[in-house]
Amino acid sequence: MKYRIWIPVLYTCFLLLMIGCDTVVPEAPAEKDLLDGPIPGLTHEEQDQFLKGDIAFNDDVFTPQTGLGPTFVATSCGSCHPGDGKGHPSTSLIRFGQTEPNSPINAPGAPQLQNRAIPGYQPEKLPEGVPSMKMTPPAVTGLGLLAALTDQQILENTDPNDEDGDGISGVPNYVTPPDYFIPEDHHQPENGKYIGRFGKKASTVNLLHQTATAYNQDIGVTSTFEPLDVYSGLTTDPEVSDQVVRDVVFYLKTLKAPIQRKPQNPLVLKGKGIFTTIQCSSCHTPQWTTPETDIAALSNKTFYPYTDLLLHDMGPELDDGATEGSAETYEWRTPPLWGLGLSPDSQGGKYFLMHDGRAESIEEAILMHGGEAQNSRDQFQLLSPEEKEALIMFLESL
Repeated sequence: MKYRIWIPVLYTCFLLLMIGCDTVVPEAPAEKDLLDGPIPGLTHEEQDQFLKGDIAFNDDVFTPQTGLGPTFVATSCGSCHPGDGKGHPSTSLIRFGQTEPNSPINAPGAPQLQNRAIPGYQPEKLPEGVPSMKMTPPAVTGLGLLAALTDQQILENTDPNDEDGDGISGVPNYVTPPDYFIPEDHHQPENGKYIGRFGKKASTVNLLHQTATAYNQDIGVTSTFEPLDVYSGLTTDPEVSDQVVRDVVFYLKTLKAPIQRKPQNPLVLKGKGIFTTIQCSSCHTPQWTTPETDIAALSNKTFYPYTDLLLHDMGPELDDGATEGSAETYEWRTPPLWGLGLSPDSQGGKYFLMHDGRAESIEEAILMHGGEAQNSRDQFQLLSPEEKEALIMFLESL
């Protein structure tokens, strides 16, 4: 009898609880509004390695007891790339030591400033009078698709002497690879150097080079790939395992590409046309297709990163006086534009664009383009307010 009395009470409480949950729990974001997540089509084993890499990238926070420092920039991968998106100016890197293309790196502490230190040590200071480059951390999504392209595909867009007369050249950054770099069939060396693809000046050849270097120079963690401690310059026992490094590389390779929002919106379509008309697409190459790769989910995929992975003269306003590899001080790799509209989600609700985050809006970033992009900037300034709105809406949709 008592049991029957309590049934309506419990049912009412359950309904109230469900109603309460609906009003408290926020709605899950749509897939197109997130940068995180694997590329579709991974096998069960690949999904397992993706998750291991995800944990190492986003959850592993280093301490002095687990190898942090003694000097460092950040304590984890995820602290510079929150949600796999762009980093904030407060987490920027400073690179220095090479002031001419293909010249030696000879400044003390170069090539990267470790501006933080564990207790008992002093943070590194930039040598007086040395030119340097400040770089905000980039988004890390879709990198496996860019890594899968062949060198030949990249070279087909070069035009170092501007033979077609459009004012756009585009050259690769040939860099000396680390000893652990193993060339693949699609690599085409030139005098012992290889085309760099990643980094603001395309200074790293592949994602293993990028990841092992970041563990070492960003977190002060050694591995068998990068065994030298950045503080002492001495070889130390590995502080992160080869397997963890490779899991993170796999994670970066198999992160999905950003999904465009509102691609059929009339204003977005109008802006897309303007993007081509004023020659933004001459450097920000919209479309690529991967060849066969060792990961089936990355093979024969057409994708839309809006980059040619080449270096371009961006004019004196963006010349920081320092460089990497064969790049000139005024040359920068065309950054991918996919995911641009989601940048504020990981940058405190604001835009911090260009290589160092100096532009606080898309329009401001466009107006900082010089050098080979001067013509596109001039054409942008001649657009009507409605045309500018459409172009920016297109860019925000990417």
